[in-house]
Amino acid sequence: MAAKDNQQLQFPQLVDIETLAGLLGTSIRHLRHLVAKEKIPYLKVVGVLRFDLAEVLAWLEEQRHPAKGERTPRVAKRRPTPC
Repeated sequence: MAAKDNQQLQFPQLVDIETLAGLLGTSIRHLRHLVAKEKIPYLKVVGVLRFDLAEVLAWLEEQRHPAKGERTPRVAKRRPTPC
């Protein structure tokens, strides 16, 4: 199969559930739960779960919550001086 204009097909880097669990530091059970709830991008290749690392990284960025900015220190209120 010749590629048009010398374009090469680029296949995504797919990993299995065990590998992804190790990379994310989570359990296989938790990943299966995320798949069942369709909360994480996944593929089924011949009935076997696979994950595209680029899609998972994009998904992780979407899950990021911005850090709270540093709070400004509270200034104690001055009590009126007795006259």
